[in-house]
Formats: sequence, structure tokens, C-alpha cells
Amino acid sequence: MQNPRNIQIKNYDYDLPDERIAKFPLPQRDASKLLIYKDDRISESVFRQLSDYVPENSLMIFNNTKVIMARLIFHKNTGARIEIFCLEPIEPKDYAMAFGQNESVVWLCMVGNLKKWKEKQIHKGLEINGKKIILTAELIGNNGLTHQVKFSWNDTSVTFSQILETAGELPIPPYLHRDACENDKETYQTVYSKINGSVAAPTAGLHFTADVFNDLKAKNIKTAELTLHVGAGTFHPVKSEQIEGHEMHTELFSIDKLLIETILNNLGKIIAVGTTSVRTLESLYYVGWQIEQNPQIDMQELKVTQWMPYEIRTELSTEKALHNIINYLEEKQTDHLEIGTQIMIAPEFVFRIISGIITNFHQPKSTLLLLISAFVGNRWHEIYNYALENDFRFLSYGDSSLLMKGDSQFFN
Repeated sequence: MQNPRNIQIKNYDYDLPDERIAKFPLPQRDASKLLIYKDDRISESVFRQLSDYVPENSLMIFNNTKVIMARLIFHKNTGARIEIFCLEPIEPKDYAMAFGQNESVVWLCMVGNLKKWKEKQIHKGLEINGKKIILTAELIGNNGLTHQVKFSWNDTSVTFSQILETAGELPIPPYLHRDACENDKETYQTVYSKINGSVAAPTAGLHFTADVFNDLKAKNIKTAELTLHVGAGTFHPVKSEQIEGHEMHTELFSIDKLLIETILNNLGKIIAVGTTSVRTLESLYYVGWQIEQNPQIDMQELKVTQWMPYEIRTELSTEKALHNIINYLEEKQTDHLEIGTQIMIAPEFVFRIISGIITNFHQPKSTLLLLISAFVGNRWHEIYNYALENDFRFLSYGDSSLLMKGDSQFFN
């Protein structure tokens, strides 16, 4: 396999006029347009008709993460505005535990207007359940472009989750060039979101409605869920000329043993809803490979690194890799696999789990566009040109596509 490190990102550019970026969602989620790429042909429909194009007996896998109110705005007495963007918990590292803290918590954050933060602590007043709460933020560490911030508050009856829900703002994508509005709190979450932790929505799922799910069920299309908390890195374009200069952010994912068994029994029939689901599912093979090398490896040592898919030589079958994970979890007496993935999916990547993707249309020069190119090859140019020429809406609140591998027997 050729190492993709020398891929020139300029080859994954296209002209995206600002007016083609959907600034707001459609009034009805499933009224969005749907591009279908199947059997090397491009056609279009509406998302409400998705079940007409997904083969019977498919297994569709969704990311059930929920976007948190990750932006906290502090105002100093001087009037200076300091924005703290919570990325991921540090102490404690577990998301559920971090949201449940009732005294203090440390998060990795991005800080806007950092030069104005000269004192040790800054404060914000808020009211929760009729109680006056003073939220204090303190810079305790620097990680380059990110910072460790300790949050503390003066009432142990209040959790950090309540503080974010009360004082935080929804972190809608910066390319929308607008502030979040009240409607975004509903429209920028999938209807099946459950697990708090993301700073960006898995936007391919925004089109699904109860009607769409009912139609899928009627066609005997199975659905399942995993969790990957989407980090701010999803917004970062590749700025280096070659992609080896771009560092992927690590994102935490969680998947049940039962789902891994279901995946094993449905190989060749799996459609990932969103690139986050793709990244999680394709990471599983490399988890199984690591267990093959060291069956006693500690779960905290399991991690899929950015270039692992291109650096290792392996003839391990997908089936054996998944069996390795199942056996490993049984020996560890746990039903959940929770690890981080930094996987870079780019041209030359070998897909081992998925046979189809539901996804929106992505930014030029982005790692997400590299992922799409890895799946459909150079046909991404035709797919995106079709979308541009036929009034498709782009990015998070835009329209969707169903991409199927043309060489998959299942889809023939």
C-alpha cells in the first residue's frame, strides 16, 4: 500500500460559493435533497425517500452523541469578552463523570481573546433553580493552541452539566458566520442524540425523522448505535501542502460488544451514517489487529493512531479482527469498548467494515473530503460537481448523499 502522507491537499479543492452553504436548516428535516451514488451512477431524490435506495437487510449504524453547550462567555469589569470553548474533560476524563461533578472540573479548552485574561481567575454569575451561582474559571495549563481550564462553583447541589445547559451556548460551525439561535438547540441535534460530549453534530443524522425510521423498519433495514464524541478538529481545514503535516485530533468512541457481534454477522451489508460512524467502524479493525499482536494489552493502551492503517502490514481478516475484540471484552468481563481514534482515512485506505455511507457535502481541503475520496475514488469530483450544478445545499445544515461501493456484491 502506498503511504498517503505525500498527498497534495490542493488536489482536493473545489470552488464553494458562500451562497451554497446552508446557513439554516430546512423547516422539515427529511425534505432535504438526497444524492445517490450507486453502480457508478449519480441520481437524486429527497431524503424522505431514503428507504427506496437502501437495500433490504442492510444494517445502518448511527452515532448517538449529543452536542453540548460548549461555549462559555465571560465578561470582565473592563468590558472585555473572553470566550471559553470546552473541548473535552481532563479531570475526570470520563465524560459522564465530568458532567456529574458538583464542585469543580478541568477541561481542555480553546480560549478566545486570551491576551485579555491577565488575572488568575475570571468569574461569571448565573442562576440555576432560583439559586445564585458564581462560576469561576482558572487557567492552569497550556497545550499549545489549547488550554487547561479549571471550573469551580459555589453550590454543590449544581452539576457541571447544569452549568453548561444554563450558561453555555451551542457551538454551531464557524462557517455559518452567525450566532446560535434558540432553534439551533433542536435543529443542530439528531432526533436520536443521547450521550453528551460532542462540540459538533454528526450532521449526516440531522435529516432523519420518525417517518424515515418507520420506512426503514418496514423494509427490514436494521439500525444500531455507537458513540463518538466529535471534536473541534472536524472544523479544521488541512493547511499544510501535504497531508502528513496535518495532525488529526483524537476522538473518544464507545461501542457495545453486542454491536460488534452484529457487525460481524452483517459484513457486506453495513451502511455508516456519517463520517464519524465511518471512523469508528473502520477503527475496529486496527483495534483487533493490536489485540492480535498482544492479547493482554490494557484497554487504556489501545489507540488507533493517525497513520496506523498505512504503516502496518497485515493479512488479518476482518472477521478475525472482530472476533479478537469480542474475545478480549469477554476476558476483561466488560460489554463496552472505549478507546480513542486518530485515524486518517485518505486515498489508499482499505475499507474493511462499511459498504455504504450517508453523508453531507464537505468543505474543500478537509479531511472529510479525503475520506469521501478514499471511498468513491476520483468520482468525488463528479459527485460534487453534480451537487453544485443541481442546487444542493452544502455543509452542516445542507443536503445529503448516499454513497455505495460499486464493487459490492450486496449492492448489485
